[in-house]
Amino acid sequence: MDLGLRGKVAVVTGASKGIGLAITQALVEEGVHVVAGARKATAELKALAEAGQVEVVEVDLSTATGPTRLVEAAVERGRLDILVNNVGAVTPRLTGFLDVTDEEWLNSLTLNLMAAVRTTRAVLPTMLAAGHGNIVTVSSVNAFLPDPTVIDYSAAKAALTNFSKSLSKEVGPHGIRVNTISPGPVTTDLWLGENGVAATVSRAGGGDAATVAEQAAAQAETGRFTHPREIADLVLLLSGDRAANVTGADFVIDGGLIKTL
Repeated sequence: MDLGLRGKVAVVTGASKGIGLAITQALVEEGVHVVAGARKATAELKALAEAGQVEVVEVDLSTATGPTRLVEAAVERGRLDILVNNVGAVTPRLTGFLDVTDEEWLNSLTLNLMAAVRTTRAVLPTMLAAGHGNIVTVSSVNAFLPDPTVIDYSAAKAALTNFSKSLSKEVGPHGIRVNTISPGPVTTDLWLGENGVAATVSRAGGGDAATVAEQAAAQAETGRFTHPREIADLVLLLSGDRAANVTGADFVIDGGLIKTL
């Protein structure tokens, strides 16, 4: 299936590993030149850059100026067609709301919300001038599945989804589509890494990280976590011409974890 992506230029945030790396790889396979933002480039991202398909910009997207510097690298190529807001992070807070500090709240809101707001603000002038563009933002099921153990993350993702929906109404008449993807648990370090959710929960409860992950996966109807490439394939569809009339929508990919309509 031709998605109409060949020759386009995309910016992907949080591109060094996990979902962001899978999205970068998938876009490259479709003939897209990717300007990949990452705090530090991984070996996998460097390999794509060495092949000439990816331009890596090492940048801290939690800073006020980082997103603009990333976008400027893409604009220098003469066009900017796609933005994938993917950067984010979560830290489980297992001792309750009262132990979540202002600094922790602000860090979560900055990386999970403001990084996307700032990067979007940086790309919009170019997209508006061109009269077209696609913005796909990776949110989370926690945007509408509040969880006290990730209370700051849940609030930030709820704001991110709301922001994206609001923006879609403003820029839709100008040829720019804005959509979100809300994954459940994914087979990345965020859940399965040494300091991921499963390991953090298991250490607090004296259990085993693998068991915690298995129990979480069992809550989905498919009995497993989502794989990064599955999210990447959804990004491809939303970024391409085949979904030309889809905007302001949120796509849940969670194996049936959410039981409500």
